Amino acid sequence: MLHLNDVTLRVAGRPLLEGASIHIAPGQRVGLVGRNGTGKSTLLKLIDEGGQPDAGEIRLQRVARVAMVAQEAPGGAMTPRDAVLAADRERASLLAEAATTKDPARIAHVQTRLAEIGADAAPARAARILKGLGFDEAAQNRPLSSYSGGWRMRVALAATLFIEPDLLLLDEPTNHLDLEAVTWLSEHLRRYPRTLILVSHDRDLLNAVPERIVHLDGGKLTGYAGNYDRFARTRAERLVLLEKRRQSELAERAHIQSFIDRFRYKASKARQAQSRIKMLERMGPLAEVPIEPEVRFSFPEPKVPPPPLVTLDRADAGYDGRIVLRGLDLRIDPDDRIALLGANGNGKSTFAKLVAGRIEASGGEVTRARGLGVGFFAQHQIEDLDPDADGIVHLQRRLPSARAEALRARLARFGLGGPKAETKAKNLSGGEKTRLALCLMCLGDPQILILDEPTNHLDIDSRDALMEAINDYAGAVILISHDRRLVELTADRLWLVRDGGVRPFDGDLDDYRAQILSAAKEREAEAKAEARTERVPSLSAAERRQRLAPLRKRARDAEADLARLQARKAKLAARLADPATYANGADIAAMNREVDALGTRIEAAETRWLEAEAEIEAVDG
Repeated sequence: MLHLNDVTLRVAGRPLLEGASIHIAPGQRVGLVGRNGTGKSTLLKLIDEGGQPDAGEIRLQRVARVAMVAQEAPGGAMTPRDAVLAADRERASLLAEAATTKDPARIAHVQTRLAEIGADAAPARAARILKGLGFDEAAQNRPLSSYSGGWRMRVALAATLFIEPDLLLLDEPTNHLDLEAVTWLSEHLRRYPRTLILVSHDRDLLNAVPERIVHLDGGKLTGYAGNYDRFARTRAERLVLLEKRRQSELAERAHIQSFIDRFRYKASKARQAQSRIKMLERMGPLAEVPIEPEVRFSFPEPKVPPPPLVTLDRADAGYDGRIVLRGLDLRIDPDDRIALLGANGNGKSTFAKLVAGRIEASGGEVTRARGLGVGFFAQHQIEDLDPDADGIVHLQRRLPSARAEALRARLARFGLGGPKAETKAKNLSGGEKTRLALCLMCLGDPQILILDEPTNHLDIDSRDALMEAINDYAGAVILISHDRRLVELTADRLWLVRDGGVRPFDGDLDDYRAQILSAAKEREAEAKAEARTERVPSLSAAERRQRLAPLRKRARDAEADLARLQARKAKLAARLADPATYANGADIAAMNREVDALGTRIEAAETRWLEAEAEIEAVDG
């Protein structure tokens, strides 16, 4: 599908890739990982636009369709559903032609092609994708202009998923999603039937979706079989071996150098000394072990008042006379680590603002401890940074009497030491801007931290550092995040925001995920049932045959694929059950990986077969 051969890529004179090579086979789901700033997004954009590297070759399979989520969110009076359907330009063009052409031969061709691409089932499929990303039926028919930028970016993602390109490129697709939508997306991508390259710092997503990890580091691309956790283990083992090799080489070099130093000026040993000097030269450069700088965050150590910090007694909250949350009876104590669950739009941010005192209760009472300070982080704060001011200037505006050394120390606690403290915000990476916003949040040493999606621009190492900082913090934390790992490793209480209330959730994240997936399956079953009840009106026998022929071929092809894949899986299962397999040195791990991959492909083939049968039923009546 995709070949990168000795690719060199530079941006503003800085090398991102140097002689990098990788091959991605058709149908592979690949996770592209690496630290912030290594060039992952630049590489995806180059592939998407068909650009040329500075050296080497990027070669795609012929006539392969490549798609990447548009960077600009769609807008205007168009609805989300119409925007998603319009992404399939061939379908839109054929429907327009079908409505105007008078040529019988052309009409037949257009109708046949519409049947081949499943045009009748497209609205139902678009609706299923939008539902999965958080748009109910009413929301799918509102104008895009009524949505925020984050929700419109969901529509852009839905449009790209809808057209199912041969090569799907996704760059941090979860940044504008909640935990519910991330759960759906993870399942959807796990069943993606074509080739996928995913850039993400969401460890759970990288474990659930890719069957191969490509690591971009030091200008090189290195492939690893399996998901992210397996990559991390394999790479750690490789680094240990490299360090052992390096220490062995150092010892050998020291031994040779010792002989040279001892005997190089003795006539009787001169030849041996010269021989060892040449031996040292032939050994070449010392093996290098990549050293990644440690990332650390450090929240302040506030003076925490006795509990409770906040008490809500029958409290209501909302905006402009509209109640969003009603009858809240809750309390927050200093050692609480609370994660808010619930789909976007249910009131998580409203609750956070109520606790922070950014909005007043419209009913009931909210009591806060005397002198309580609340640190509030929200994604928009990154956009609110002054692009022409560096970190020191940002802090000086808030702490005008503080010495420069104290300001630098604060910035260093968030990984912005040295030259980064004097770098203008517009020249910082997304992760570095997040660190600066977190540093600004902590001014005043707050006793409660409210973190609303703090990980969107942080790489995996920075997320781990944030997790450690949250766990070390002495005050209370309220967390809103789609990063399941962060929630699992920091939160000890889960509160569900739903149906106008906030209440403790009885279960863990696995239980919550099961609820989400169960609800998604019910919605999908309802959508398929609705599609089956829709009949194509007033088709002649000839038109019906024209539409049915390609649909039946799709069903037969999917059924044949299903039988072939099931037979291969059964054969592998039989081999794995045979004790002789383990005695003759077979690659058991490779066989197990193939069994896992076959399971995913079987599920995709079943889905294709069911969709084709549903379309046949709709046409055949």
